[in-house]
Amino acid sequence: MTAPARAGTGTAPRGGAWLDRVNPATRILLAVILSIPLLATIDPVSGLVAVTLQLLCVRLTGLSLRTVLARLLPVLLLIPVAGLSMLLYGEPGGRVYWTFWYATVSEDSIALALAVGVRILALALPTILLFGRVDPIELAGALAQVWHLPARFVLGVLAGTRTLGLFIDDWRTMALARRARGVGDRGVLRRYASMAFVLLVFAVRRGSRLATAMEARGFGAPVERTWARPSTLTRRDAAAVAGAIALVALALAAAVAAGTFRFVWS
Repeated sequence: MTAPARAGTGTAPRGGAWLDRVNPATRILLAVILSIPLLATIDPVSGLVAVTLQLLCVRLTGLSLRTVLARLLPVLLLIPVAGLSMLLYGEPGGRVYWTFWYATVSEDSIALALAVGVRILALALPTILLFGRVDPIELAGALAQVWHLPARFVLGVLAGTRTLGLFIDDWRTMALARRARGVGDRGVLRRYASMAFVLLVFAVRRGSRLATAMEARGFGAPVERTWARPSTLTRRDAAAVAGAIALVALALAAAVAAGTFRFVWS
């Protein structure tokens, strides 16, 4: 029985989306397929086509579009920083609009800035779509049974993944505590810096205690381990891989057809 979706989240129940029944090991392969070819070219067309096709696949992931956009917000805030550096310091070409010292704004630098911004979005979006609802236990089982990674490494990944949610709870608790003491409404940058340092201290202490506890329970023993949940590949995984290849092929083909395709090193 699958757990119902939380009210107001706009997400499907776990197991109710098409991607939920794709093996986590296949999702790792999908992330590589969707990322590596797009790194070979710097042009806005292939990135825009890839982002558009990926957004059309949101319904297959069980996530709502609002949730995806909310998780993309940090990336959207970083895109102008990367684009600005390319705009000012990219290789000039074509018509020059403005120049000052080493900074030059030209037609080529504007196109490069747009291409880099779109490329960052196209590379970040698959990670959110593929791993936004992944079960840490299923991911660990896939890494051990499909990718045949060492059990010690897999269990470490599982423990780290399960504690990620605690960071959000710690941050919320610290914010409420500071506001209750009347020190949470001023100095936004200083408040965030101090809270981030405290959160880092919490993470180090929790990680040390967790590592000691896992060693004491024999998780680091060099023995062959069994797994409670079998992890296998199905036809759905093959369909997901074929769909990812088709998506990347369409994006690159659109760039070639538009005449904007160019290798990174060219």
